[in-house]
Amino acid sequence: MNKFTIHQGLVAPLDRENVDTDAIIPKQFLKRISKAGFGDNLFDAERFLDVGEPYSKLADRKINPDFVLNQSRYQGASILLCRKNFGCGSSREHAPWAIEQYGFRALIAPSYADIFFNNCFKNGLLPIVLPEAVVAKLFDEVNAFPGYQLTIDLDKQVVLKGDGEAIPFEVNAFRKYCLLNGFDDIGLTLRHSDKIKSFEAERLATKPWLAATL
Repeated sequence: MNKFTIHQGLVAPLDRENVDTDAIIPKQFLKRISKAGFGDNLFDAERFLDVGEPYSKLADRKINPDFVLNQSRYQGASILLCRKNFGCGSSREHAPWAIEQYGFRALIAPSYADIFFNNCFKNGLLPIVLPEAVVAKLFDEVNAFPGYQLTIDLDKQVVLKGDGEAIPFEVNAFRKYCLLNGFDDIGLTLRHSDKIKSFEAERLATKPWLAATL
């Protein structure tokens, strides 16, 4: 998992409440047997005018020019600005996979669905919670100023605006530690790889029959 320390990026506004995980990555794409490739189908039903299927070629799809992520001013955006209760619906981990693989590193919203919120941290995304009034002001500024960027400093726990204003945010200490160091659940376990190898060697020496294969 990629480390998250300081990130500066273009902001894209998704101005809708209660965006569910089926909108983020529609159900037909859950058939994939690999974790890769979901970014191509992020918000598929809204980004495209035709119905997408797993492994459809993007070059053959009909783009929806009215959808925010298809607008030229938001190309390359890496911070997604959202309204409340983002990520509601089913608990599919594919949703943060798709968001991260599309190129987003952070989300800003007044609130998130619990399971989606947890899954973001486990997949290298930083979901920032800010007061609804603050988020509303950010929407106004993003819409008013093309090329609007923010800088997110996870260590200091602030969102920095171009005018120098610093907006503080809260984050769980353990989740912060994992993101700063790029540790997912497997990475956390592998910190103890020497102890794991030692335990396995001792177990094999004392109980060799456990290594037998059928």
